[in-house]
Parts: sequence; C-alpha cells; structure tokens
Amino acid sequence: MTKEVLIHQIIDVLARAGFALSDRCNIRPRSFDVAARKGETLLLCKVLFNIDGLNEETAREMKFLAEYLGGSSIVVGAKTRDQMLEDSVVYMRYDILVLNVQTLHDYFIENIPPLVSAAPGGLYVSIEGDLLKKARMDQAMSLGTLATMVGVSRRTISKYEEEGMDASIDVVLQLEDIFGVELARPINILKSCGSRKPRKKAEPETEDQVKSSTLLAEDLILNTISMLGYDVLPTAQAPFKAISRDKSSVILTGVSEFNTTVIKRAHLMSSISCITETQSVFIINGCSKIKSVENTVLIEKKELDKISDSQELLNFIEERKETHDEA
Repeated sequence: MTKEVLIHQIIDVLARAGFALSDRCNIRPRSFDVAARKGETLLLCKVLFNIDGLNEETAREMKFLAEYLGGSSIVVGAKTRDQMLEDSVVYMRYDILVLNVQTLHDYFIENIPPLVSAAPGGLYVSIEGDLLKKARMDQAMSLGTLATMVGVSRRTISKYEEEGMDASIDVVLQLEDIFGVELARPINILKSCGSRKPRKKAEPETEDQVKSSTLLAEDLILNTISMLGYDVLPTAQAPFKAISRDKSSVILTGVSEFNTTVIKRAHLMSSISCITETQSVFIINGCSKIKSVENTVLIEKKELDKISDSQELLNFIEERKETHDEA
C-alpha cells in the first residue's frame, strides 16, 4: 500500500460515513491533509504511512488548530517503524490519537469504538471501574479473593475500581469471564471535540521564526489584525498564515503579496472554511488583481489599515462576498 492509496481509502471511509470533506492540502510541510465535518463533528486528519514520521512541531500545531476550530485532530496511518498498526487499537504520538483505516471504518461506519490502546509494554484496556465494583459487591466477593483469582494485588483491583486504571487484555478478559459483564471502556477518538470556547491568546513567534523581511511584513499584518480585537494563532504548516478569532467569528487568515500561489491557496482556504464553518480572508501586502476567490475574500493591506475593529472587518468581508456573488 502507498500513501496515495491510503489517502483515498480514508477519504472513501469518511465520505461513506456522511462527512463533507475539504479539498486535499497540497502544501509541504502540512499539519493536516483533509478537513471533514459531519454535524457538530469536525476532524482534521493527517495521513502518514509510517506514523513515526509525525514530529512534535506538527503535532503541536495540529492540537492548536483543533482547539481553535472546535474539532479533533487525528492521524491515520498504516505502520510504525517495526510493525503494521493493528485493527481496533489506538496509538498515541505526542498526545495525538493514531489509528488505521479499518479502525476508522469501524468507528464511523459500523459504530464500533476501539477498546484497546497501545502503550510501552503492550496493549491495554481501560476498565469501567464502577461496573467492576458493582459486579464484585453483587457477588459479595472481597478485593483479596478477586485479586487471587486474577493474579494481581488487592491494590491493583482497587485502582481498577476507583481510578479506572488500564489493565492488560488478559486481565480484562478474566474479569469479564468471572462476572459475565462487559468491563472494557470504549475509546472516544473525538475526545478533544468541543464547542468554541474562549482560548488564551497565541504565544508570539520567537526570533528564529522570523527569517526574512517578507516574514516580518506578514507578522506586522497579523499584529494589525490582533489590534482589531482578534486572538491570532500563527501557523507554520497550514495553507493559511494564521487563525484569527474573536468572540463571534473565526477567520482563516492568509498573508502574502499577490501571485499565482495566492490564488491556489485561496481556493484551498475556501474549501477548508466551508468545512470548518469559518470565514476565509487573504490579506494582500500590496495590490490585488481580484477581490475574492470563491469564499475567500482578498483584502489589500491599505484597506485593512482603514478598518477600526473586528465588527467592521466582518462587515467588510460580507460586503465583498455579496459583491462577488452578484458578479
């Protein structure tokens, strides 16, 4: 299997599950390959044939993007350096949940959540502690007796019940056989999904991120947007330069001089904004030959400089979109 085949399989699974999908991101490096939405569920999905190719910087940006957009970031892959990913098992890389295509299919199409997580030392299952304790007490069984039957300590059984501590697959199977109840806690791969709540303002870029006068000009434009009342999250591996957000709106924000690459990125940003249900704006440092590309509004820096607050910017965006629709 190649990465291209893998991407097509993932897109097929998500489409069959009822997700609307953005165009594929075609930039390098990229923090996600496709955005997908079904109702309130938003996924930013990165595809890696070898999941050990995920680095900490990319993972950090994936988490920030998901947080700002009210969604979840996942990696779908085929293998680690040593072995193929197992079905119905989730893996973690830098706090990003990782799974294979079959597990993705089972979760979204068959409504079968994974139960097993991979961790150093083997495969583990989270136990429904309340259910275990109830089952044990219903049979008037002591902690010591159960511990002896399973081959663990009394303290371990207590941790299963009170803290939901993970257990090996063998232990969980023994406990379920003893009590005749299902004790494994399903894994919610959308655990980071939530409503758009106020977040802390993004940390400023460090000096080593500002590598040229072009980047400096872009940062000054982002600072202008920040002065309008937006929290601005700079990005390094997304099709847009930043995400700008205030209490009422989220804007995918591109910054560049006008060129053919801007048009291509504006098309992609438009597609992503439709899925993420955000605005899409490209600030042009200089003159722009066009006013919009699909749902992405192009605003010259001199036009931005005349805008005094976030509401005025939103009004400007809507007016330009209406002009484009009429045309």
